[in-house]
Amino acid sequence: MEKLSHFNELNPYKLDENVFNLLDIKWMLITAGIPENFNTMTASWGGFGVLWNKSVVTIYIRPQRYTYKFVEENQTFNISFFDKKYKPTLNFCGSKSGRDYDKVKETGLTPVITPNNNITFQESYLSIDCKKLYADNLKPDSFIDKSIIDKVYPSKDFHRFYIGEIAGCYSNENNLQSL
Repeated sequence: MEKLSHFNELNPYKLDENVFNLLDIKWMLITAGIPENFNTMTASWGGFGVLWNKSVVTIYIRPQRYTYKFVEENQTFNISFFDKKYKPTLNFCGSKSGRDYDKVKETGLTPVITPNNNITFQESYLSIDCKKLYADNLKPDSFIDKSIIDKVYPSKDFHRFYIGEIAGCYSNENNLQSL
């Protein structure tokens, strides 16, 4: 697997995209593992912010997702964002399991290694390496608005959330043709 190329290191404080657009409209790929054994999944739930005096990302993964085990077993993960022409690719990565499909082969994405030894994709225009700082499960007793449980968790498969410190942020505006 090749190293990430044609990307520039970017200070996370220089990100100027609307995070609601990044997460809810564009979606992201969450990728974890090692070059010989990794998985990626599409997600649209997450956040960016500052916590414990660190720039952080928060992601949410249901326990039955194949990527869950990769994030659990590794100290780091990567999130990446793509131009809108990749929406069908992200749709595939979010609707098909890596247990059943070789997502790289099926989508034509090019996995590459970041300077922090995470896996991302050459086709992304924004790639963020994260070091896990904290993880916990959403708990039914902690919901103030209990209607969310019936609406979002009828199977009681509550997400696990991970807070990761941003360890590297890379951009390649050549991969961004349209918003």
